[in-house]
Amino acid sequence: MRQEPDFFGDQELALIYVAKKLKEALRLEEELTKAGFDYAVEPDTYSGGVVFLSERVGAFFYVAPADEERARAAMVQAGYRPYKA
Repeated sequence: MRQEPDFFGDQELALIYVAKKLKEALRLEEELTKAGFDYAVEPDTYSGGVVFLSERVGAFFYVAPADEERARAAMVQAGYRPYKA
C-alpha cells in the first residue's frame, strides 16, 4: 500500500523503480499494492534523451530494505525491469 516516507521512520529506503510516465506509475502502484508491499513514491528528476539530454520528472518508487528482494521479484513477474544502481 502506498505510504508517506515518514511511515518508514529512519530507514534508508531502497529505490526499486523510476516510472517515466503516469500510466506506468499507476500500473506499478496497482501491482505493488496487490502484492501487499508498503512503498513510497516521490517525484524527482532524472536525465533522459538520446541525442538531446534533458532533465525530466519521474515517479521514484521506494520500499523498505527488508522488502527489496521480494518487491523486485514481483516487479519482474509483472513485466517490469527494476532499477539498478
